[in-house]
Amino acid sequence: MDMSDNTQTESIEAVDSSPEIDALADEIIDAIKTVYDPEIPVNIFDLGLIYRVDVSDDKDVTIDMTLTAPGCPVAGEMPGWVQAAVADVDGVGDVRVNMVFDPPWDPSRMSEEAKLELNML
Repeated sequence: MDMSDNTQTESIEAVDSSPEIDALADEIIDAIKTVYDPEIPVNIFDLGLIYRVDVSDDKDVTIDMTLTAPGCPVAGEMPGWVQAAVADVDGVGDVRVNMVFDPPWDPSRMSEEAKLELNML
């Protein structure tokens, strides 16, 4: 699921994905939603920090994510939090989290729920 062109969605759209992979992808998104930036009371998925989630036929997962700012105090830790949360999902194989900064994050990437939670609507 590539999320670089718009705000977050709740589903994963993949070419030739099976119902099993789709269900696993939904569980992966739920796991990602358990990870919070300690300075912001919204999960990182709804903040728009997850740019891409790929689930292979072998159930290996690759995630591209960013931070609200490159100098974020938890920059070195947050990818590990995401990796651990996703690795705990039953059926997931290897998990790789890539930190990317292109395109840069901005508030337009946030879900409506996140904007509401942060009084930005």
